[in-house]
Amino acid sequence: MPGITPTRAAHLFNRSTWPEARRIADILRKETIGGALLLAAALAALIWANSPWAQTYQDLRTIEAGPAALHLNLDLATWAADGLLAIFFFVAGLELKREFVAGDLRDLRRAVVPVAAAVGGVVVPALMYLAVAGETGARGWAIPTATDIAFALAVLAVIGRSLPDALRTFLLTLAVVDDLIAIIIIATFYTSHLSVLPLLAAVMPLAVFAVLVRRGIRAWWLLLPLAFACWALVHASGVHATVAGVLLALTVPVLSRTSPGGTGTGTADGPGPAEHFEHRFRPLSAGVAVPVFAFFSAGVSLGGLSGLAGALSDPVAMGIVAGLLVGKPVGILAATWLVARFTRATLDEGLAWIDMAGLAVLAGIGFTVSLLIGELAFGTGEADARVKIAVLAGSLTAALLATMILRLRARVYRRIHRAETADSDHDGIPDLYQQS
Repeated sequence: MPGITPTRAAHLFNRSTWPEARRIADILRKETIGGALLLAAALAALIWANSPWAQTYQDLRTIEAGPAALHLNLDLATWAADGLLAIFFFVAGLELKREFVAGDLRDLRRAVVPVAAAVGGVVVPALMYLAVAGETGARGWAIPTATDIAFALAVLAVIGRSLPDALRTFLLTLAVVDDLIAIIIIATFYTSHLSVLPLLAAVMPLAVFAVLVRRGIRAWWLLLPLAFACWALVHASGVHATVAGVLLALTVPVLSRTSPGGTGTGTADGPGPAEHFEHRFRPLSAGVAVPVFAFFSAGVSLGGLSGLAGALSDPVAMGIVAGLLVGKPVGILAATWLVARFTRATLDEGLAWIDMAGLAVLAGIGFTVSLLIGELAFGTGEADARVKIAVLAGSLTAALLATMILRLRARVYRRIHRAETADSDHDGIPDLYQQS
């Protein structure tokens, strides 16, 4: 009818704006390389831990380093888990803040799907784990709740080079959100003791760091000592030290001080502070921090086929595998379907629920944070070894299942990819997805 504007149908997955698409493509390239390094490091650790020289691997893990006067004479495995992963969570915090302040997800309609999926992908696998593992293994309920984005993107680099950018963005955002949920879980449920004074003292270097970055100061010789002091005090408080990484990231402003109207992340003066820090630290996180952690955490003695079967028959291990392979995809799919049901949104043109199922299964790759939570829940020893075996088995199986599902749609993805890159050529924008 004249004078009436037709209502535009809502879509669950919309194509990103071109500036956001370029940024996502750059992130995917770095994370994909990091995923390959992670897999290589984990494989090296497994081979070494099951070789005649297995004891030398264990001896390496227990070498202590650091100033004893500051109570930081930690073994190398602890430095990897508490120190290097703080860099990983710092980058995750920067990415999350940027997405919701200046990225496409500042639009609530875009944010609701990956956020709801992330929540579903945390709650359902936790419940699945508890149902299988029982009361004796209850402390490990959070192990199957986090997606390992580097591992998942390494799989996509092999099987999904033409995956539509909307699905890639969804997977990246989902992983970042559930990483944030994971760090909240770690801080809340896996703090064995709490010393209030060091925690309060950590506020001082954190506040000075925040003031400096908000004034546009980027000198590493000023910021790095403050960041280290904040990390050391959080570590001394009993809260897991990786929390410091997220706290520091959340103080970094996203928008450039000279952004007109606060609508962009950069101006002629360059990118905003968050993007600047992310650009500098993401290669360190993906290329060093996560692979080194994987090397020191993934080395577990399998004990041959009988030992592997025995470990996987343990209720805790069965709960982890069930959470990763069943709970994670069911939670993500159920949450996404509920969003579609109550908002009457539809999938974007060319996409189907089988695509969502493939991504949901791929999100069952829970390597880095799962291993970290496993160590926090059960410590080192036989129980921790079973946890590592279960995480490895569940993650590898999820990767294989996702490969089979997404391969079924390869022809459709290529068609969508051609349409996307034709648009980019038309707009004078290079094909970034071919490189990712």
